[in-house]
Amino acid sequence: MKKSFYKFIFFKVMGWKITGTIDESIKKCVLMVIPHTSWHDFYLGIFTRGITGVEMNYIAKKELFRFPFGYYFRWMGGAPIDRVGSLNKVEAIAKIFENHNEFRLAISPEGTRKKINELRTGFYYIALKANVPIIPVAFDFGNKTVKLGKPFFPTSNYENDLKILLHHFKGTTGKIPEKGFNPEN
Repeated sequence: MKKSFYKFIFFKVMGWKITGTIDESIKKCVLMVIPHTSWHDFYLGIFTRGITGVEMNYIAKKELFRFPFGYYFRWMGGAPIDRVGSLNKVEAIAKIFENHNEFRLAISPEGTRKKINELRTGFYYIALKANVPIIPVAFDFGNKTVKLGKPFFPTSNYENDLKILLHHFKGTTGKIPEKGFNPEN
């Protein structure tokens, strides 16, 4: 019922489409989402998750998961990040992967909705530390398409791997194009 509703709104009302798939047998991965230029990206992710039926997750500071909203944030795929002790963010998030049987982390390497010229590297090192593939996901407002890419295992050579991953995002336009990261630079 909910899936039919999502499909009706996403495909018929909004006029969007989804290309590619996420293999459900891949239980753990980092979903590299670009471009991130608007709050509209959040509900595109919710629709994509609802239509594909593949659980997708996000992380947020642990304080957001307290009463009364904690249950809702978890239900929406959220996981609290706790950076106590000597864990840095990458290690703390890799630990979340360890503690779940299924965890597909959606993260925007842009780290902001403002214009940037370089991606943050955390998504890459999280995947490397957790030993999970990176799946590129493009929200292309220009063609009203969510493009789901193929899984890619990082090799520890960030510069070379990034070139391969960014190929998926060529020609993609964000909701606010002038704020989007340009993968062709």
